[in-house]
Amino acid sequence: MADIETVRRRIESDAYCETLGIELVHLEPGTASTRLEVSEELTNFHGTPHGGAIYSLADAAFAAASNSYGETAVALETNVSYLEAVEVGAVLTATAAETHGGGRTAEYEVVVTDEADDRIATFRGRVYKP
Repeated sequence: MADIETVRRRIESDAYCETLGIELVHLEPGTASTRLEVSEELTNFHGTPHGGAIYSLADAAFAAASNSYGETAVALETNVSYLEAVEVGAVLTATAAETHGGGRTAEYEVVVTDEADDRIATFRGRVYKP
């Protein structure tokens, strides 16, 4: 098992997250938080954040939390519920926590909030640990 700083460096090297502007802000075994400032480039034709950007933010927290033990974990299934829209300039935080672990699978819940700590989306995911 790799130490948490080695795992952090590996997660922070994610090119897709870098492209979108997603930052890893917290990492501990079984938990992680990511942050994203909503820019014009991340909006849809309504002028609100594209669902894919919010999904990616939550998925990045999910991936970080599920791989935080230093062992490979890959997604089996995910789903997201979008609850509120936010404006350009909003800073969103996704906080992932393991809700069930056992054997070769684990389950995580990710809550996406804005600066006022209002819930913007809820994401759930399950991983397989080969």
